Parts: sequence; structure tokens; C-alpha cells
Amino acid sequence: GNYRLTVRAANAWGQQGDPASVSFRIAAPAAPSRIELTPGYFQITATPHLAVYDPTVQFEFWFSEKRIADIRQVETTARYLGTALYWIAASINIKPGHDYYFYIRSVNTVGKSAFVEAVGQPSDDASGYLDFFKGEIGKSHLAQELWTQIDNGQLAPDLAEIRTSITDVSNEITQTVNKKLEDQSAAIQQIQKVQVDTNNNLNSMWAVKLQQMQDGRLYIAGIGAGIENTPDGMQSQVLLAADRIAMVNPANGNTKPMFVGQGDQIFMNEVFLKYLTAPTITSGG
Repeated sequence: GNYRLTVRAANAWGQQGDPASVSFRIAAPAAPSRIELTPGYFQITATPHLAVYDPTVQFEFWFSEKRIADIRQVETTARYLGTALYWIAASINIKPGHDYYFYIRSVNTVGKSAFVEAVGQPSDDASGYLDFFKGEIGKSHLAQELWTQIDNGQLAPDLAEIRTSITDVSNEITQTVNKKLEDQSAAIQQIQKVQVDTNNNLNSMWAVKLQQMQDGRLYIAGIGAGIENTPDGMQSQVLLAADRIAMVNPANGNTKPMFVGQGDQIFMNEVFLKYLTAPTITSGG
């Protein structure tokens, strides 16, 4: 409510000075008057604003991938992000072209306001995403290794353990390199195989598999090529397994990827198509 406080000085003889008064209000803060959403690469920055600035007020941030029709269900349906003056929601799961919902309310030492909804999307700048991936890929150890010429003189001392097996029966060559360090382990395996299946058909394959155990979780990457005689006929295929797949043309020192596949999305700089079939097309202008 609204209050008025009046005070005045008094001495031991009962003499009093002139009174001084101040009016103040003790109440929950007003809800944000507007919410500014700034798109970024796989992120959205939410900045709430009050109609009248109040330094005692902060904001609670709640996040949802779907709109919550009943605002009373925010605390049980949305994900609480934190309390601050602004919030950056960042994740590779925040995908371009998708709507994301923020539910924000003002808070102070007395109480909380009602929620205010805001909806936004991350950046739709495809060219900018390729530059973003260029930086992410370029700073990885894998990319640095790819850009560096192999020095054959340094190979032998660096090999931890190599096992090679050649099996004449199945015409298979397998080479494995592995190393353990405390609770971490890593292995690289290359396989070349030509075999006869139960239908007396020849199948051939080549594969390189990498796996690494870290904090009890297994990470896998690999590339394989094969030709198989299937019931539907001969089938050749190349398969890739990785969190991120990119193609780079290093001509003239260029390391900007032509395309990047991450999650279930593909990012491209320029595409020339003869035919395109798409149930839904969204244009960013």
C-alpha cells in the first residue's frame, strides 16, 4: 500500500524540531511494459523494460518452445532460466525459423508481477551462420590438424598402441589405435573388408571409426563407404556419423564452409536447383 512517514528531532527537555515527511509505496512491482528480443546465432537475448525505471526491480525469465495458452501454467510448463536484468538463451537447439517463447515477470523484495509473453526467433542470416561455423570449426583441434601438413618423422613416437589384424578367411584388414588416460579413452579403427554373405553375394566396405569416452559418455564419429548386393539390387553408399558435418574448399586459403549440417538442419551459402519441392517455404526477405 501507500504510506507516509513523518519524523522530527527532539531533545531531553522536550523541545522538538520541524517535522520532515516522506511518502512511499510498498507493493509488488509493475509488469514489464515491453520486452526487446534480439536475435543471434542459435540464441535470443531478452531485455525487459519498465514504464518507469526502478533500480530495485529484477526480472524472472521462463522459456518454452511452445506457446502456453494459459498464463497460469507457466511455472509448471515452461523452463525457468534465472533472475537478472536480461537473459541470453543460447543453445544449438534454438534453431533458425522456429518460434520460441519467453515469459517474464518483474520481481522485488515484496513480490512479483504478472507474466508478460514475448515470442521471437534466432537470426535468419544464412551467410552469417556460415561465418559463425567457420569460426567454430576453425578453432577445433580437428580443423587445425587438417590444415597442418603431416610430418612423417614425428609419427612413430606419438603412437600409443597399434594393432593390425589380417584375416584371409573373410578378406579383412583391421587397424586400431587406442590410448587411455585415467578415466578417458580414445580409439581409432580402420576397416577394409570384402566378404561373402549367406546368399553367396560379395559385399565390400571401408570405414574409419573414432570413439572417445569422456565422463562416462561415448562420443562417436566416422565415415564409411560400401557396396552391397541387396534384395533390391546393388547398393552403393557413403555414410557419415558426426555431430557436425561440413564441406570446405581450401582453394586460395579459403576455410569458409560451403555447407554445414548440424542437428537436423543444413546451412548453405548459395544453392542452384533445377527442381525444388517443399511443403512450406519461409522467406526472410
